[in-house]
Amino acid sequence: MTDHVPADLEAKMLAAAPDIELSFRKMFGGIMGYASETVFASLSNVGLALKLTPADRDRALALPGAVPLRYEPDAPPSKSYVVLPALVVDDAASLHDWISVSVAGLKPKARKA
Repeated sequence: MTDHVPADLEAKMLAAAPDIELSFRKMFGGIMGYASETVFASLSNVGLALKLTPADRDRALALPGAVPLRYEPDAPPSKSYVVLPALVVDDAASLHDWISVSVAGLKPKARKA
């Protein structure tokens, strides 16, 4: 598995989706991506993984090279995060489309009273 640089993945996401309000926070040696204050992306040495609805997850996993997120080879696969293949990450239009799909599938955060 190729080692990825989380900061480089963050830069690609920001360049691909300037119209989507994204923020990032360092966490556990990687970076977590947020939209509307909700986590939707994991950027780590494993790659760029997006949180997806079950239907979108199935579509993403059909892409050549896409795999369920696993931080360690013997860890169980994520049921909601998919590591996007290079053909998506390296294509700004495709990456924008998948970021949009992920953000659209997020549940709205409950408002504090």
